Amino acid sequence: MTKSQEIAFDLRERILSGALTGGEALPSESKMMSQYGYSRETVRAGVRLLVDEGLVVTGQGQGKYVREDYPPVVWNWSTLESRSRHATAVEGRTAGDQWASVISEEGNAPRQDITVSIVDPPPHVRDCLKLSVEGLAVARKRVRFIDNRPYALADSYFPQELVTGTPLMEPRDVSAPGGILASVGLVQAKYVDEIAVRMPTRDEAALLALPAATPVAEHTRTGYDADGRPLRCMVTILPGDRHKILYEVSTD
Repeated sequence: MTKSQEIAFDLRERILSGALTGGEALPSESKMMSQYGYSRETVRAGVRLLVDEGLVVTGQGQGKYVREDYPPVVWNWSTLESRSRHATAVEGRTAGDQWASVISEEGNAPRQDITVSIVDPPPHVRDCLKLSVEGLAVARKRVRFIDNRPYALADSYFPQELVTGTPLMEPRDVSAPGGILASVGLVQAKYVDEIAVRMPTRDEAALLALPAATPVAEHTRTGYDADGRPLRCMVTILPGDRHKILYEVSTD
């Protein structure tokens, strides 16, 4: 190993063993220079290796800290938006929409920052919704927090002509028995899911406060009515360090 790799190896072992815990500051550069007997630049190069791996993050100033672990959230996407769960979305029985309800059931505090706008949707969303070139969509964009820590982004897009004048235009948590779409006569009979794993964009990393080397899963769910007409396309960005996705698949 090179000198910088030796430093990275030792620090990595201390992190993985728990000797250095999440949120704890690394020893100062001066202390590591004395401990390892190498130059400041060599020490910095060793620490950079761990930053690139995502084990170490940069704090305020020049401080370096062990990356904190996020308690993982397990999502059963097979049942999360089932009609039976929608039926419980009534006053006093949930914490808002279904995402908030699941988080509350686990004993945590959900919060969402919501914006609503009429947009020219991204190309893949336009394709999912089968919009014309000139067609616009209503976008409900949400930054989802658990215990005041950013956990996910969830952007739902609807054909503008279907939801104008409905509660989906309101920039707040909205719910209704059977779901908001069903309450206005738009019943989703089928979902089609797509999952891509990639590195986050700069905006996604900023909104989610992602350390370096954190991949995300991009989950796209398109809901269709009984006639095959697309009603909604939801794009959820799930950081890989704080989510697990569970599916239940019938063998029939």
